[in-house]
Formats: sequence, structure tokens, C-alpha cells
Amino acid sequence: MRGMVSYTQAAMERAMKVQEVILRAMAKKITWWQAAEIIGISDRQMRRWRERYEAFGYDGLFDRRQGKPSPKRVPVARVEQVLGLYRDRYFDLNVRHFQEKLQHEHQIELSYSWVKLALQGAGLVRRGRKRGVHRQRRPRRPLPGMLLHIDGSRHRWFQDERWYDLIVILDDATSEIYYAQLVEEESTATVMAALRAVVERQGLFCALYSDRGSHFWLTPKAGEAVDPHRLTQVGRALRELGIRMIPAYSPQARGRSERNFGTWQGRLPQELRLAGCTTLAQANRFLREHYLTEFNRRFRVAAAQRGSAFVPCPQRDLERVFSLQFERTVNRDNTVSFLNLRLQIEPVPWRGSLAGCSVTAHQHLDGTLSLSYGPHGVGRYDAAGMPLAAKASTELGRGRGTAPFPCNPIPKTSPAHLARAQL
Repeated sequence: MRGMVSYTQAAMERAMKVQEVILRAMAKKITWWQAAEIIGISDRQMRRWRERYEAFGYDGLFDRRQGKPSPKRVPVARVEQVLGLYRDRYFDLNVRHFQEKLQHEHQIELSYSWVKLALQGAGLVRRGRKRGVHRQRRPRRPLPGMLLHIDGSRHRWFQDERWYDLIVILDDATSEIYYAQLVEEESTATVMAALRAVVERQGLFCALYSDRGSHFWLTPKAGEAVDPHRLTQVGRALRELGIRMIPAYSPQARGRSERNFGTWQGRLPQELRLAGCTTLAQANRFLREHYLTEFNRRFRVAAAQRGSAFVPCPQRDLERVFSLQFERTVNRDNTVSFLNLRLQIEPVPWRGSLAGCSVTAHQHLDGTLSLSYGPHGVGRYDAAGMPLAAKASTELGRGRGTAPFPCNPIPKTSPAHLARAQL
């Protein structure tokens, strides 16, 4: 047919090479003189190539005797604008994120494929690696609340020398994020704070999928199976609530969580920079008030079935459940040695003395301490071991009011304190 031109493979490859070099020159990665050297033409011919590209776009790089330029070509001014925006402002965004910013922030409607090829051709982003072998993805659970993933990702979230952990809890059925918090490091205390926040807000769920970190599981020998009978503090708390724990034995087994963190690492640092967040408090406030809702709106998917597997939590005393618990024996003077402190037990009306009895010492997430004997609370103390009000000491058995999601920042529990508590 007239007007339909078939280019040879050599002509196509040459045009692609010329376009890539011109894009690099337009992005100021190389000079126009260097572009001429790479293509193997003179400075004068390079100026002609540049003028043809500006006038006719990509099709102008082909032999002009072989058909007409495409009417769908993107104007050169728009190409320079896109490359300039990425180079000067959005240099650390991935291609999909940048293409969304072009649409929503600058009203530039360009396809993802065009933006990707333009940025790759200009040398502003690296070309993707070749895909690996085909793998079968595990089907999602059909209902929200049947399986939750918890994981932490250590990263330079502020794009400087500081490293922090991002703790995320997501639903396997919908990929909805129920909790996201930046902390100094992932630990027993920060994990329990995350789980408590989800239980308070959503209710009890069926199972939790996690890696084999020491705060989730005890592994007798490195690389081997976990011991399901020896529980950690997290395992004990979830068992009290009837939640099943499932260990993952490879990164591939946690593929949904790993891919989710790839998205977080590709977007959150840039969003924190654009929002001007430079501290943990600012970043967590931004997550709670703005970004978490936007993230779920963008990446949440519909569940396979209608309904929910979450059930209301009948356990009122979540503060006691989600605390670090240790067994101690009461001394003859009705004191308990705990964390290098002497906690004095006040008289109780139902027993003359608790000397020689075994009690449970609780180290709560807010830093306070308490003692319990069976269902009875027998003492409440501040972090220095000083008794709190008598009313507060009895709240352990009745259940205390809890803060709504998201929780306040959790004090970091030092490994040294945990080590001393277990002695």
C-alpha cells in the first residue's frame, strides 16, 4: 500500500542508536560534540540531525525519502520538559512513580512505555534486567483477616547516612496496609506494639506469616526448622489470643511482603523528601495522616470473596498480653527483683504474705512495670521502680484503656535490659 514503508533491520538499529545519543545530549548527560563523535558524523551533520529530530521527532531520524513522519510524535519541547523535570526534581523516583507525578502534578499525559524508553534512552534510569524463570504465584487468601504478613525493612529512608527499620503489617487477601511505622530497629517491643495496634483497630485475625527472626521464633540450630514448642514473647502473646504463627523459610516464600517492600523503598524516601520530613516523628506523622491512606488507595486490591475473617477481640487486657513477661519469686520481705530494681508488693486482702510465691513481672510497652499473681494485679510501678497510684496497680486485672491506632512512639527496649530480665 502507498504510504506504508518497511524499514530494514539495519535502518531501525541505526535510528535507535541515533535517538538514544540525541536523548543523552538533550538530557545534558553528554555534549552535542560528544554525540557527533559517538555516532561517527561531523559537527555540521550533528546539527542537521538535531534539527531533523526537533522538526520531525523520532521518525525524522529515518531516511526522509521513505515515507512521512508520524503525526503522533511528541514535540521536542515536551521531551526536554520531561527530561528536565526528572533530572532536576524527580531524579530519585522510579519510572511508574514519575509517570504518575507527570499526570497528577503537571498534567502531562504520556504513556508509561514512552516515559520509560525516554528516560532509559537519555541514560537517566538503568534498563531493567531480563526476567527470570517463570514461577507460580501463591493464591491470595479469599478473605481479609485470614492471613497477615509482618516484616521489617532496614533502609536509608531519609536518603542520608541514617538507617531505620520500617515495620509493616499487610493483609494477604487485599494487600491493605494495617500498620506502618519507622523505628530505630525491629525488636520484640516494636513488633508487639505493631500487633497490638492492629488487634485493637481490626480485631483478631487467624494467622500471622513472618520470617524466622529471633523475636518471632527460637531456632535450635541456624538454618534448620524452628522449635514451635519454645515460644518467644511474641509467640506467647499470639497464643494467648488464639492466633496461629507461620514461619517462612526463604525470601521467595515471603514474595508478597518482599515485593511490597520494593514498592515502599521505591516511593517512601522520595515522598518524605518532597514532604520535607527529616525526623522519625515527622515521618511517622506523615505516614499516619497522609501516606498510608494514599498507599492503600493506590495498591489495595479487592478480596476474592465478600466478608471478613476478623472477629472482635474479647480480651480486654491487651496491655498485659502485649507485654514482656518473666517469672519471678517473691522475696521474704515481699519484694521482687527485676531489671536491677526492687519492686515492693503492698499488702493484699486475700493473703497475708506473698513471700515465696511465683509471680509474673510485666515490662509494658510504655516503659512501666507491673506484677501479677494469677488473675490478680499486685503492683504497678514506673520505669524507676517507684509505685504508682493504688488505683493504677489494680487495673492490670480489669483491663486498662488503650490508645487508638496508630500508637504513640514506642520506647526502645535495650537488648541489655532484656538480657538482664531473663536471668
